[in-house]
Amino acid sequence: MKLALLTYSTRPRGGVVHTLALAEALAAQGIDVHVWTLGRGGDSTFFRPVAETVTIRAVPFADGGHDETVGARILRSIEVLGAAFARERASYDVVHAQDCISANAAMVSGPCLRTIHHLDTFTTPELVACHERAVVGPTDRICVSASVAAEVRAGWGLTPTVIPNGVDAARFEAGVADVAGRARWADRLGDYVLALGGIEPRKGSLDLLEAFALLRDARPGLRLVFGGGETLFDYRDYRAAFDDRAVELGVGPEVVGTIAEEDLPSLVAQARALAMVSTKEGFGLAALEALAAGVPVVARDLPVLREVFGPTIAYAGDHVTIALRLDEVLGSPPSSVAGRELARGFTWGSAARAHLDFYESLGPAGTA
Repeated sequence: MKLALLTYSTRPRGGVVHTLALAEALAAQGIDVHVWTLGRGGDSTFFRPVAETVTIRAVPFADGGHDETVGARILRSIEVLGAAFARERASYDVVHAQDCISANAAMVSGPCLRTIHHLDTFTTPELVACHERAVVGPTDRICVSASVAAEVRAGWGLTPTVIPNGVDAARFEAGVADVAGRARWADRLGDYVLALGGIEPRKGSLDLLEAFALLRDARPGLRLVFGGGETLFDYRDYRAAFDDRAVELGVGPEVVGTIAEEDLPSLVAQARALAMVSTKEGFGLAALEALAAGVPVVARDLPVLREVFGPTIAYAGDHVTIALRLDEVLGSPPSSVAGRELARGFTWGSAARAHLDFYESLGPAGTA
């Protein structure tokens, strides 16, 4: 089987992390996997080394300049990736897109499968249209949780197949033993609560900022740290509001940006807690990585997170309860045993086998 997996970026976003881990696990089972992406900013490969068994196809994507709108950039992304992929799509047995941009690009020249990691709400017209086509246009759909599959069913009358994510639990368990790496983060950041995924509306960053302002009087010296890169989408207004509110509250969060792959496990392991207060999630991979490292998690009370994590994490509904739950886990950290066992139960090998079964169930007419 020759498989094309398509994603929209080379940067460490959740769907991209999923794509690479899945690609490597499928290649380990003998599948000829090619990962297609847009090489933004001169990138010719991904944010981390990828197994040599996986072929990388990074399509050059020039900077459109400051005058290019988000909508125009979305349309150009679809056009550039779609045109490049169309020239070679006939060689693939299965075409599987991982986001709305890559699904639209794949559908320029034929059918595709699509993983819907989570559903978004956009206001930019081009993004709204991209999102809708990427839900209804593919021949078949996968969701990484039953909760997101239920949203798709309720909104569009479609029934996706549910295949959970994997997690590299051993890598984040090893972060605990990385004494030198943890010491470097401790020297730089002191005691900190960590949030991953950048500063944006879906991540609930403003709510976390408000929560931390309530928490800091009880825990002087504690810092709020944001890690992760920015998305393709334009959240400049939200970021400006975040920065203004941080000044008003007198909170100075540390924004460390994109973290080198080898440094991420020790950053997570050194955190006093992980705050994942997203308003929408598809699975919660960052929280599983934190649990693997023995770090307590406070998360937004979402059905999908209840589904995946059950009682292994603390839940909160607004900035007041986020502050309360953080104070509780900081003051009396819960046992890490159940969380580690949960993380170990989600493997990329299992995810890859489920994907292979899914591909084979479709037959030749339902794949590429």
